[in-house]
Amino acid sequence: MELTLKRPLVFFDLETTGMDVAKDRIVQISVLKVHPDGREEVKTRLINPGMPIPLPATAVHHITDAQVANEPKFGALARALAEFFHDADIAGFNSNRFDIPILVEEFGRCGIAFPEPETKLIDVQVIYHRKEERTLAAAYKFYCSKTLEGAHDAEADVRATLEVFREQLERYDDIGRTIDELHRYSNSDTIVDFARKLMRNDRGEIVYAIGKNKGKRVLDDPGYAEWMLTGDFPESTKQVLRQILAKSQG
Repeated sequence: MELTLKRPLVFFDLETTGMDVAKDRIVQISVLKVHPDGREEVKTRLINPGMPIPLPATAVHHITDAQVANEPKFGALARALAEFFHDADIAGFNSNRFDIPILVEEFGRCGIAFPEPETKLIDVQVIYHRKEERTLAAAYKFYCSKTLEGAHDAEADVRATLEVFREQLERYDDIGRTIDELHRYSNSDTIVDFARKLMRNDRGEIVYAIGKNKGKRVLDDPGYAEWMLTGDFPESTKQVLRQILAKSQG
């Protein structure tokens, strides 16, 4: 079954220096934009993270310090990349938990709010895990009957993600066909920030999801929110806290 698109849908994948959303940096990005008319455009490039790439990370994606030494830093690409994502919805594999939070941090350092407020987010891994419980390579094998060559190369992964997504649309009638339906299927109503430091309780109120105040409403302890704003927490969490505090102050 065909996907219903009213505006472009950007599939993307990142390779990074590590798994810490707040501290690690992007070393490769691939973006594949699917337009409503079916046209596709893909851009892939290496990025200088401005820090050494740890050997364990290189062992996964095979990108070395030497390979990125003469590449631009994220800040030099941020405006063009934001324009590529502009007025489009976003999809990826495990993107809601990792890739999007990393991008939020990288764009935040450049003074760019990401994603745009009306952006719908499709996480192909969420669909897969709710149906089959596997990894991208296993998903590719399961849905496409192919072996994923070049896993942990951003472009190979993003192309595989698009193929898996198309097969999911063919296989499952209950996940939806519009971006709004797929967004609802991919995202929990309890999630507030990408880093999952906050959440909604049964009454829809935003509460802390970590620490001594876990389960307590943010507005019941704004001092804890202020402490988090000065601490080493992800930008996606801080954005939400700023919004809550600003509304409470009038």
